[in-house]
Amino acid sequence: MAFVVRATDRAGALEIRKANREAHLEFLKAAGDRLLLAGPLLTGAGEMAGSLLIVDFDTAAAVTEWLAADPYSNAGLFESVEITGFKPVLANFPAQ
Repeated sequence: MAFVVRATDRAGALEIRKANREAHLEFLKAAGDRLLLAGPLLTGAGEMAGSLLIVDFDTAAAVTEWLAADPYSNAGLFESVEITGFKPVLANFPAQ
């Protein structure tokens, strides 16, 4: 089942994000086919302010368990994390 993960950064945590970015990207790459989409959420000024993931797991609990190993989570980057079931119907956008 697909799930959307919307994680909002803590205020003033941009340096935490930058310091852990490479490890976070390696963590995401290791997810293989479970990771359907990933990218940062941006402020109106274009600054990174959170993360959006679409992942494929059996349950929301499995997503939570997987996220616990994310370097961003371990570094305390996120103020909040929301996991919601998702049913993909259409998609048409290029990766940037």
